[in-house]
Amino acid sequence: MGLRRLLVASLIVLLPAACTSPAKRDDAAPATTPGGVVATTPVTVGAAVSVKLDDRPFQLYVPNSYTATAKMPLVVLLHGFQSSAAQQERYFKLTAEAERRGFLYAMPDGSQNRNGNRFWNATAACCDFGGIGVDDSGYLSRLIDTVKSSYSVDPRRVYFVGHSNGGFMAYRMACEHATQITAIVSLAGAATNDAAQCKPARPVSVLQIHGSADSTIRYEGGLNVGQPYPSAAQTLASWRGHDGCADTADTSAAPIDLDAGLSGAETAVTTYRSGCRDATVVQLWSIKDGRHVPSLSAAFAPAVMDFLLAQVSPA
Repeated sequence: MGLRRLLVASLIVLLPAACTSPAKRDDAAPATTPGGVVATTPVTVGAAVSVKLDDRPFQLYVPNSYTATAKMPLVVLLHGFQSSAAQQERYFKLTAEAERRGFLYAMPDGSQNRNGNRFWNATAACCDFGGIGVDDSGYLSRLIDTVKSSYSVDPRRVYFVGHSNGGFMAYRMACEHATQITAIVSLAGAATNDAAQCKPARPVSVLQIHGSADSTIRYEGGLNVGQPYPSAAQTLASWRGHDGCADTADTSAAPIDLDAGLSGAETAVTTYRSGCRDATVVQLWSIKDGRHVPSLSAAFAPAVMDFLLAQVSPA
């Protein structure tokens, strides 16, 4: 219900300009020709390029530091319901982090429903309201493989970050494609309410960010289009179970100022790492009085990337 009314903060947005002028280098991921000769394809760096996949191309930002000889992390952005990759990037501002830290950054768009709204088919509660049944899980898995086929990607450092419907979809990807994914971040999303729908093949690190005053996807859980979704606490509890973590919470980390519209450092950090398999981490950032579309501070993008890039899957 609430997601049908959700409008992303910026209505007219464009992808931010690249940090430097784009350039081409002959240093794509090497490919072996039928004759056994290793060949490369010129790669545009310092810009977002369009990559073909099925009938749904996506944008991929390639930082200036990219070379085929060094494997880079891959981050995939998932926008919210009624939004787009361009709008979500304008909100999250991860392109500058990709350039500064050196990671490949994919920005796909969800499908359009009959009303023209973009969505991800994540769970019963969110957000294939028209019952189109698009296989976004398969599409995003192929997206990872597509980037790997043309660029030098570190398979131990593949991450998803999503907002609202995109957060729901990030959880679905962790459930169904855990062997491809290292960690996810969900802002104002939730896991599936059906435990039978989530059986990850290996542990995945999880960060849930949620405002206590979110009236669209409620912190304490609720119903959307008549379908239940779990609370932030229940979402974390399910992933502690998947990752084998103890229920011992560490609340010693300093609070973070994530919401520029609220005074002080309003976001409390709760961490579960004791007993977690494969050195995974389950974390909750609770934005006191935060809403569904918080006014993100300049600390948001660096803090999210600090969490993600600290996670490395086993070999």
